[in-house]
Amino acid sequence: MGFEQMHEVDAALSEASARYSFVLVPGLYDSGPEHWQTHWQARHGFWQRIAQRDWNTADIERWIGAIRRLLGPRSRPAILVGHSFGALASCCLAADRSHAIAGLMVVAPAEPSRFEAEDRVPTTPLGVPAVVVASHNDPVMRFPRAVHWAGAWQAELVDLGEAGHINAEAGFGPWPYGLRILRALVARVDAGTG
Repeated sequence: MGFEQMHEVDAALSEASARYSFVLVPGLYDSGPEHWQTHWQARHGFWQRIAQRDWNTADIERWIGAIRRLLGPRSRPAILVGHSFGALASCCLAADRSHAIAGLMVVAPAEPSRFEAEDRVPTTPLGVPAVVVASHNDPVMRFPRAVHWAGAWQAELVDLGEAGHINAEAGFGPWPYGLRILRALVARVDAGTG
């Protein structure tokens, strides 16, 4: 993506931050310094990121609670951008409809059964515009399962091909294409379309 295109994406997201709270929801072990979530947070001052006391224990209720604490009394609806286990927690909170969630970007979601979360993760439409970004060789969720979950949640599916777990180890640092996916999601949220 060229500089001019990236500038347009940055401007659109900055403008949208007046309407929406943008929240990063990392997965297990947090997202390190080279992870795309960390790059995005450094690139744009409007990003908020959940805080977690224990990043090393896969406790879905604890992750959901961290999102709830961050959203708290906010008046603007939120767009959650979750990775891996954080993606599952984001979906759970959206399905609970206990907070004003405007949209979801679910990147490399974790397989719920790996974390004994299959009874908590919603199996029905999330009720908000959502996009699932998935990889054919993700070690945490097989691609056919990502297709299944995208269908169950009525989310758009973005197929990145052979992209590993879509993290720093797979080469996803700044990830400008991901910001373009997010911009498209924001446009769907603005238009009120799923």
